Amino acid sequence: MENASTRRSGQALLIWGLLVVAANLRASLTGVGPLLDQVQADLGLAPAVAGLLNTLPLLTFVALSPLVPQLAARWGAEQLLGGALVVLTLGIALRWVPAAAGLFAGTVLIGAGIAVGNVLLPSLIKRDFPTKVGVLTSAYATVMGGVAAVASGVAVPISEVAPGGWYTALGCWVLFALVAVLLWLPQLRAPRRAAQAIRGHRLPWGSGLAWAVTAFMGLQSLGFYVVVTWLPQVFQDNGMSATTAGWLLFLFQAVAVLTSLAVPGALRWARDQRALATICSAVMLLGYLGLFVAPGAALLWSVVLGLGGGACLVLALAFISLRAQDASVAGALSAMAQSIGYLLAAVGPVVFGLLHTVSSGWQAPIMLMCVAAAGQTVVALVAGGGTVRSTADRVPSAGRWSGGKK
Repeated sequence: MENASTRRSGQALLIWGLLVVAANLRASLTGVGPLLDQVQADLGLAPAVAGLLNTLPLLTFVALSPLVPQLAARWGAEQLLGGALVVLTLGIALRWVPAAAGLFAGTVLIGAGIAVGNVLLPSLIKRDFPTKVGVLTSAYATVMGGVAAVASGVAVPISEVAPGGWYTALGCWVLFALVAVLLWLPQLRAPRRAAQAIRGHRLPWGSGLAWAVTAFMGLQSLGFYVVVTWLPQVFQDNGMSATTAGWLLFLFQAVAVLTSLAVPGALRWARDQRALATICSAVMLLGYLGLFVAPGAALLWSVVLGLGGGACLVLALAFISLRAQDASVAGALSAMAQSIGYLLAAVGPVVFGLLHTVSSGWQAPIMLMCVAAAGQTVVALVAGGGTVRSTADRVPSAGRWSGGKK
């Protein structure tokens, strides 16, 4: 009984640790946008340079994500994640330094810390909670999205009342990161179980199913970052005030968080996720088509995009664990899906803005999003079922991959 009780306590502590880690994976990013005008004015940054504060973390994700499985195999997943949390904490603290160098150096460190967390959380859930993948993925996506929405909403009010202005608004999240470090310390002292260790594997570039999961992750990430970057401007150019447009962006994120809570039930009910992923992607397509045809119905399309976007995020994260044969495969698949996915996410807002500039309107860029959502709907038919397997029996140097059906 004592051993069972100790094991349950250890699992509960691990779950709390994972959720607090998840809470730190977006907040330090989503708080930047509302403050960008203040940052640009105070530091004298050109618009293109200021825009790097949004794109640098995504490019860091692209560069580091493929390396995470090998680093986890060498140092241990728990130790690597603990180190990433320390790096994240240092990066947020650097943003408190009143200089452009501290702001940009901190942003790169934040991107590095988050990149490790992005890759490791799905593989840790697959390893330690293989029967609760849907529930825990939904839980951490909900926490991640909810805290991110709050961070974007409180950024300006904090900058207006706190000493230090926007420096404090960006740097105050260091306290949350410190809590994550402290909650993760017990995992660093836990014995590493060799049978369940997350070993390094070559990324599954040769698997069609892995590419489908990657495409689904990339297209939904593209949609999210385009929406949070440009949706308020689309609404303002259609006659809406900046304040109202900001609240509609908050509504989009809030609806997405609420929708993500409903996904675990659907995952338990369905044999696979093909139908669910296709329907949710089609809802995103409906939202973009609505913006194209009737942009004045901003409230409706914000809700529709939130309904589809929240579910698609949870599904994209869950696919990494559900499609993987084991925790090691999940780590490699996570690295592949998130590196390519965030490359699309980084490019998406730039291309969307360029199309707006070239066409002098929003119809061409919104049509691009319709095409992306249509592609995501097609990809969902493949990404929602099957298993990515390692045919090398976990030998990293000879790793060959295949995607097949269960």
